[in-house]
Amino acid sequence: MAKPVIRLLTCGSVDDGKSTLIGRLLVETDSVPHDTIASARNTRRGGSTIASGEIDFSLLTDGLEAEREQGITIDVAYRSMTLLNGSRLIIADAPGHEQYTRNMAVAASRSDVALVLLDAARGIRPQTLRHLTICSLMGVARVAIVINKLDVFDYSEAKFNEISESIASALERLNIKEHALIPVSALVGDNVVFKGNNLDWYQGPTLLEYIQNQDLLIDSMTTPHFGIQYISRIDTFRGLAGTLVNGKFNIGDEVVIFPSKKKATIAKMVTFDGELASAGHEQTLNIVLEPEVDAARGDVLHLASNVVSPADRFTANIVWLGESELIHSRSYLLISGSSSTPAIVTTIKYKVNIESGEHDSARTLKMNEIGVIEIATDSPIALSNYSDSRETGNFILVDRQTLNTVGAGMVVHALRRSENITEQAYEIDAQRRAAQKGQTGKVLWFTGLSGSGKSTIANEVAKELYALGRHTYVLDGDNLRLGLNKDLGFAREDRAENVRRVSEVAKLMTDAGLIVIVALVSPFRADRDQARELFGAGEFIEIFVNTPPELCAQRDPKGLYKKAAAGNLPNMTGIGQEYETPLKAEIILDGTNGVKLNTEIVLEIAK
Repeated sequence: MAKPVIRLLTCGSVDDGKSTLIGRLLVETDSVPHDTIASARNTRRGGSTIASGEIDFSLLTDGLEAEREQGITIDVAYRSMTLLNGSRLIIADAPGHEQYTRNMAVAASRSDVALVLLDAARGIRPQTLRHLTICSLMGVARVAIVINKLDVFDYSEAKFNEISESIASALERLNIKEHALIPVSALVGDNVVFKGNNLDWYQGPTLLEYIQNQDLLIDSMTTPHFGIQYISRIDTFRGLAGTLVNGKFNIGDEVVIFPSKKKATIAKMVTFDGELASAGHEQTLNIVLEPEVDAARGDVLHLASNVVSPADRFTANIVWLGESELIHSRSYLLISGSSSTPAIVTTIKYKVNIESGEHDSARTLKMNEIGVIEIATDSPIALSNYSDSRETGNFILVDRQTLNTVGAGMVVHALRRSENITEQAYEIDAQRRAAQKGQTGKVLWFTGLSGSGKSTIANEVAKELYALGRHTYVLDGDNLRLGLNKDLGFAREDRAENVRRVSEVAKLMTDAGLIVIVALVSPFRADRDQARELFGAGEFIEIFVNTPPELCAQRDPKGLYKKAAAGNLPNMTGIGQEYETPLKAEIILDGTNGVKLNTEIVLEIAK
């Protein structure tokens, strides 16, 4: 039987000795080419105190020149070696700096064993606890707390016990059941691969012995899952190509395709080496179904006997990776495997205090913060609980404007409340309601700085349309904050929710066949784009009232600019808060022009 591949993560705070430890592990197991070792004897980092001719072990895992120049690890460095028991070990040396936590989180999501290093002199630091928390959330099966640099304390057992006691409470609250505390000196080499003579009071395994202990490996494969990555077509052959994770598929197994919920039987499984009767974990293959039901990239196959029903509401742990804060009510792209769907964070239940473990209330999450959220997807997606399957229970959130990954999520459980809700179709639809009024339903979305003239122009447009016999309604930002949105403030997350609510109301009114006029500052491009997505082609007309800020301040119809100047309005758009100019507005109005001229420009499209 083939030995399993063990994925090892090394993490901890910066300068705790991760790269040195892994470098020594590689050298002392003869896993590094001799010419590379020779280079490590002659190359030095900036500020290095290693004597000439000695090996700088840390250089063996750092691949970027910038890392060597700065003496730190920036990216995750991967190395591979074969253990004494024949298993293959893939080592991920993660960066210790807080701003590179995202790199560490990605590596942790694929790791079986984690080594969290502690500098005995510096003790437990916030980044140490952050990395422990992420290891717990990411489902790392085994965690070794490696207490390094004990040579500085003459290999003191008392110092080792002191640190062990200090970290015990964190291990307990994080529910890290399979763990060990291992004393080492990466620089000298004690207890890394060989015991040495300086830690004779320690009776546990060396670091290498702990890593390669197969008896401690935990099998988390419980839910067989096959994500379709593409459709293979050669002559008459049509196969569903992808990778099987978490278990086995056999010829003749009945499967269910999600999200369509169609059933079929596995008729054939094909690889480059030929046909298979049975396929296992991490097997890449083509599957042929009987009957040949419709399936597409992003669909998922589950065994009919072990089905994970798709859902569109989830509670999840999340590690926020974006430089901009997580904002609930803003739309992100949720990606899990080959599936993707727009999603909105509906609730931030709390963020985790990494030092105390307490649950702190939060309205946003900042970069590297960890929290629990509720999320709603635009379409149902088959996500497992992360505790059941790391492969099918994880997702990432992607910023829909920059396409940057901003969050790493782990599903706690699906929220089944949406299963009781079914969209009801009525015979009188939007087209009939609009036809009854002799017009086409649409939304005119006025955006611009406070004082730009949005409401004034919107009022004139409404009057002219009324005179023409059109059926209209005006949704004004201030008026809505007197009722529907009276619970919202002016922080970014409140503004996002404000726009979401207004756009949903505007959608309903458009569906009723009305011409809806919205006058709303709506300063953030992502929120306006999210509103646009609710509407069909030609139904959403963005109108940017482009008025110079100094003229807006001079007008100051509500006295807001005076309050902002006095420091009493910190979230004033254009002063304390940015206004993002539209990039694809259908109409751009010059706010210095007269109201009549601007009204005529809008009416050319609106009527």
